[in-house]
Amino acid sequence: MRILLLFLDGIGLGPYDPETNPFAVADMPFLTQLTNGKRWLEGIGRQQSDLVSFVPTDPRLGVEGRPQSGTSQAVILTGKNVPEMIGRHYGPKPDAETRQLLDNENLFISVKADGKKAALLDGYPPSLLASIKRGKTLPSSIQYAAIASGQSLFTVDDVREKRALTAEYTGQEWHSHLKLMDTPLYTPYEAGKMLVDLSEKYDFSLHSHWITDYVGHRGPFQAAIELLERFDGVMRGIVDQWNPDEGLVIVTSDHGNMEVIGDRHHTENDVPTLIYGKEHAAFADGFSDLTHITPRILRFLAK
Repeated sequence: MRILLLFLDGIGLGPYDPETNPFAVADMPFLTQLTNGKRWLEGIGRQQSDLVSFVPTDPRLGVEGRPQSGTSQAVILTGKNVPEMIGRHYGPKPDAETRQLLDNENLFISVKADGKKAALLDGYPPSLLASIKRGKTLPSSIQYAAIASGQSLFTVDDVREKRALTAEYTGQEWHSHLKLMDTPLYTPYEAGKMLVDLSEKYDFSLHSHWITDYVGHRGPFQAAIELLERFDGVMRGIVDQWNPDEGLVIVTSDHGNMEVIGDRHHTENDVPTLIYGKEHAAFADGFSDLTHITPRILRFLAK
């Protein structure tokens, strides 16, 4: 049994507003099919079908203010109420207290301590890895947790050799923006299938997609629509390739943002969590906030 966790930074369940919420208008036939024909909007409620549970999930955790990436990602990876422990929501990167928590315990470390394999599947460009190594760029909480477990972040060579996938799935941005023209290109559907193939080497794997948060802060609206439509194709590829008897695919986020284009701040909306696989209902039973992800994953992998 294994788990593939798909993290999409900064997506929440917002109101129906075709002018500001891309979830209201994007063409996402497969994602809405997974949630009984309902769009991922405020009021969707819990949804369940034969192989899927969908749970509106609390990222606020009883702490005043807008959830932030640094602490919320750490919540996902530790199962602890990190904002409550340090006294605030904090981000975008983890502060010293959050880093110490991740050093002591996180999902990657726990899975490996049980004798299993875990990996962050993203490949990163040379410029970012060099900046992290020099100390100029602080890793995100997700990157930091993987590093704390002993993983070396995957490189451009890993992307070329198809041992990792770029954060935006298709590799197109590596060609158009980074001019890394010798790296693979995929359709969204092919990228989804590739993620499943990569995950087969591990008991727990995570892919982190940050561009949704970037576009949520900056727009434009059409770019947000295109990201959702791309993810719809990715998810179709994943479901077609995944054996639901062999584990779970989980989609979640750290805070709301992209559901209100034009407001550069995060929201306090619930975030979506989707669980796909034969044992989805058991995983979703009693699930309500971000602290519930890690303990359920560890229990599931211990079976």
